[in-house]
Amino acid sequence: MGKVSARAHRFLRSALAGYGGFLSTKDLFSWLQERGERNQLRVERVPFAALTQWSFEADSGDLVHRSGKFFRVHGVRVHSSLGPVPDWDQPIIDQPEIGILGIIAKEFDGVLHFLMQAKVEPGNVAGVQLTPTVQATRSNYTQVHQGARPPYVDYFLDRCQATVLVDQLQPEQGSTFLRKRNRNIIVEATGDVPVEDEHQWMTLGQIQRLLNVPNLVSMDARTVLSCIPLAVRGASRLLDSGKNPLAVSPFGTALLESMTESGGAAHNDEQILGWLTDLKCRHQLRVERLATKSLQGWTHGDDRIVHDAGRYFEVMAVHVEGVNREVASWDQPLVAPVERGLIGFAVQRIGGVLHFLVQGKIEPGNLDVVAVAPTVQCALGAEGAHDASCRPPFLELMDDAGPGQLRYSCIQSEEGGRFYHVENEYRVVELPAAERLPLPENYTWVTLRQLTELLRFGLVNVEARSLLACLQLVD
Repeated sequence: MGKVSARAHRFLRSALAGYGGFLSTKDLFSWLQERGERNQLRVERVPFAALTQWSFEADSGDLVHRSGKFFRVHGVRVHSSLGPVPDWDQPIIDQPEIGILGIIAKEFDGVLHFLMQAKVEPGNVAGVQLTPTVQATRSNYTQVHQGARPPYVDYFLDRCQATVLVDQLQPEQGSTFLRKRNRNIIVEATGDVPVEDEHQWMTLGQIQRLLNVPNLVSMDARTVLSCIPLAVRGASRLLDSGKNPLAVSPFGTALLESMTESGGAAHNDEQILGWLTDLKCRHQLRVERLATKSLQGWTHGDDRIVHDAGRYFEVMAVHVEGVNREVASWDQPLVAPVERGLIGFAVQRIGGVLHFLVQGKIEPGNLDVVAVAPTVQCALGAEGAHDASCRPPFLELMDDAGPGQLRYSCIQSEEGGRFYHVENEYRVVELPAAERLPLPENYTWVTLRQLTELLRFGLVNVEARSLLACLQLVD
């Protein structure tokens, strides 16, 4: 067994472990709630003028931190050749630093466990969330804020303390971040790891169970988890060995087969890469920088920057006070949604192998024009409300899916350190094998193996990765 396959085998064993060597899944939920009650944040919405550490830069009009670090908010004018709207203005978060989203793993009783953190962010919907061991910008771990250094960060900076299992640069939301990437990394500790009060060991199977609870597992955790390779030859032997206490569902078995297929794909790997390359070459994305006060279609008020039609999102400011953080209080801008979104995959068995319907999507913050995105990624309600031509393809398919077609359905929220109460409906809908969909040019079917290969090279957007992390092997 090669190194990659052996690593995937260990991850799969952990995914099939519905128990942990420390707390039961029920006790983990109680632990999270207790930590949330202990670490509540007081978040107060304030006008921009009340920010003590942020201000609008005189020359550029950017909203910036006094240190010049962390991130800045400025305007962009976008020109796109793919999608119903060819030109628009919007605010965007510019954060060129590569942050760390890191999870420490360690084997206990033959099963990999993951050291996860209970953390409260100012934009969280429901208070506490399960987050990676470390989530920190470079400004955080270099202590620009003059606060405490994040615990455990040296495990990811010093290769002598741990063995790397996963290490990938992955993009953040292209709709609101300008070419932002984070390092998604999992390391296996080689020695004893002290456990802080806000951290706890758990198996991958336990984390997947918690992904059925709305808004509980953070986006930062989901994107790291999506990078875990589960494709392992001989998975069926593991399932039949009796060593896993959980029964894999029929859909879970189809997922495992789609992860490991080698000849049953509707399109071979070269065809998939050619499809994506062709989209990148034939379509254009041009992004021009603007001052926020120069944005057309947006109003720059005393306490928010808002779209004139009441759509998309708004930029607001908050003052935050809390405990068990690197600093006791701070203020910052946040991006707040206008409405809930929908992120969904249509899946279908083609030639007996489960396939995912993906789209090539242009967003202003994309690194390379087109990124691989879910079947549907949109705001609910306003999308196409007055113009049917603006409705994204396959939205009705997601809306009209019956319970027998739903393979996953849960409300999940986005990262609370930059976004305020952003929620999306996450859905995976399985279509009948005999149904044939006419596909627009920027859509194609891929197996789960092909999709995870694209993900490995940073070609899959965060919305798709976040939903992939929610796929359930067991009922």
